[in-house]
Amino acid sequence: MAQGTVIRVAPEQPTHAVYVLGTATQLDVLGSAPEDCTAFGISASSGVLVDVAHGPPAKKKPSGSAKWPLEPGLEVTVRMTAASTFTDDHKVRISYYGSKPTPVQALLYLTGVELSLRADVTRTGKAKPTGASRGQSSWTWGPRGQGAILLVNCDRDNPTASSRDCEDEEVLDHGDLKDMSLVTLSTTTPKNFSATHQLVLHVAKSEMDKVRVFQATRSQPLSRYLAVLGPQQPSHVLELPAGQHHTEFYAEGLSFPDTGFPGLISLCVSLLDTSNPELPAALVFQDRVTFRVAPWIMTPNTQPPQEVYVCRVLENEDFLKSVAALAKKARCKLTVCPEEQNMDDQWMQDEMEIGYTQAPHKVLPVVFDSPRDRGLKDFPIKIVMGPNFGYVTRGAAEEVTGLDSFGNLEVSPPVTVGKKDYPLGRILVGSSSFPSDESRDMHQALWDFLCAQQVQAPVKLYSDWLAVGHVDEFLSFVPALDRKGFRLLLASPRACYRLFQELQREGHGEALLFQGLKRKKQQQIKEILSNKKLREHNAYVEKCIDWNREVLRRELGLAEGDIVDIPQLFRLVGGGRERLKAAAFFPNMVNMLVLGKHLGIPKPYGPIVAGRCCLEGKVRALLEPLGLRCTFIDDFYSYHVQQGEVHCGTNVRRKPFAFKWWHMEP
Repeated sequence: MAQGTVIRVAPEQPTHAVYVLGTATQLDVLGSAPEDCTAFGISASSGVLVDVAHGPPAKKKPSGSAKWPLEPGLEVTVRMTAASTFTDDHKVRISYYGSKPTPVQALLYLTGVELSLRADVTRTGKAKPTGASRGQSSWTWGPRGQGAILLVNCDRDNPTASSRDCEDEEVLDHGDLKDMSLVTLSTTTPKNFSATHQLVLHVAKSEMDKVRVFQATRSQPLSRYLAVLGPQQPSHVLELPAGQHHTEFYAEGLSFPDTGFPGLISLCVSLLDTSNPELPAALVFQDRVTFRVAPWIMTPNTQPPQEVYVCRVLENEDFLKSVAALAKKARCKLTVCPEEQNMDDQWMQDEMEIGYTQAPHKVLPVVFDSPRDRGLKDFPIKIVMGPNFGYVTRGAAEEVTGLDSFGNLEVSPPVTVGKKDYPLGRILVGSSSFPSDESRDMHQALWDFLCAQQVQAPVKLYSDWLAVGHVDEFLSFVPALDRKGFRLLLASPRACYRLFQELQREGHGEALLFQGLKRKKQQQIKEILSNKKLREHNAYVEKCIDWNREVLRRELGLAEGDIVDIPQLFRLVGGGRERLKAAAFFPNMVNMLVLGKHLGIPKPYGPIVAGRCCLEGKVRALLEPLGLRCTFIDDFYSYHVQQGEVHCGTNVRRKPFAFKWWHMEP
């Protein structure tokens, strides 16, 4: 309920007050009574409803009775049924009875006005009807929750502009308006009311840099929308014309939730009494609408793909053709970043993560630009961002490590852990296991931003044991029709050694790894199995992956049947015990491109047995029964030798969740 004031009357002299329709205004009859009075009577003009109650427990009785006792617990409530035609056109008379034969009279003159802010607090895509103000001042989660939602207007509707729409004070067109939330101010006031009262629209100073509000005007089309609230503008005095009027405002978010900003913004309108020019304005009434800024949301591999991004660089033409063919099978749009734009930086996955933000009236894809800022640094902001495609970034470029690249940022499919649902999945990032002079972690600004979104509860995994340090080097998710609707794929040296041992027992110990690759030493299965140093390296790697396996089982609520072990070997590279890090020994098959049921998997160049690669055959046997189709892509010289694979070199925009984020309970 919007907040009004208590009306106190004064015996023997008239009191003038404003009543705002839709409120239940308290009349302080008891506190205003003369000392020797013990009872009162009350009457009101037509259009004024008065309720008298005694409590506790309160017993309501209609007005019109001759006398009521003046006792503790007395409550008198005044309501009006319509706005006033002119000032002071309704009145309430209170008669106080005591020792004197003639009652003491107190007269209240009321002016009824309509004043309300309306927004889409029911999250249906439409504002609430006039007069329905209950539930607008608070914000609650869940399918029955209430509260308005605000989008960060982070796209660029003007192709010639260099900044995001939220960074200017202009409304470009109706497309720009669709990125904003409509707020309607309804007023009905009598003639000359504005001579003694003022209406102010405002936000808290602590929130003014998080929101901008435009007011629709009746001026020329190009200047129809005037910025009235925003950075350095916490308040704005509104016109208060006589009669019934509706004024439209459009609010845009300027910042996603983050450290120190939980995402809540209250837009308020205050009615002030300015009748005495020698006194400060007095607050008469206040109405507010509370918004939550919509979070940035990641999409997992299980969401349908819509667009694939990849770079063209020197000597990756065959890789490009393979990715293009896979995108065509999956019916995805393909966007290729040319050499002159990527500056020989082919790691598309590391540069950005594509998610979305959503309000009831609109869904906006948003690219999250990592702070790595190598050759692709301009691609997200200059090429990806545009009309109906937003942009956000975090982190300080001078402090970044390899763990700030977004191959180190993944998200699980929706999961249930115990009794807790995560209908939008959980974000996964890699970190160090403990601090040291050599340890690396994701930049605190990135981690804080991800946590502040609230809807995908981030989980830290251990990835600093890897040379590159990214979680996509040891895990991936693929869709499945059974169980939880997906499988977690984990790189597994144990599974690889088991496969090679079986092949050696079957007489294939001389089958060659890396067969067909020029400038690469081939190795027999028996040589790999007898390599003590390589076994020690992979025993260490297995311990690191097993640590993450248990974290993932616990934090995602997984059983062993939800996990598929993908054969993979690693080797430790670098100098010194503390600097040794793991890199893939052969192309890392979990680092794959997932486009629905179509998988683009790094070609491992495994030993050829019975005319086919045994590693490819094993992966097909593991994944194709799930309804998936495996395509092995040769990335050996174009990506693998530079410690990256297919997933590192691509990126995907996916269909947003059907589930509405505001229906969850973080």
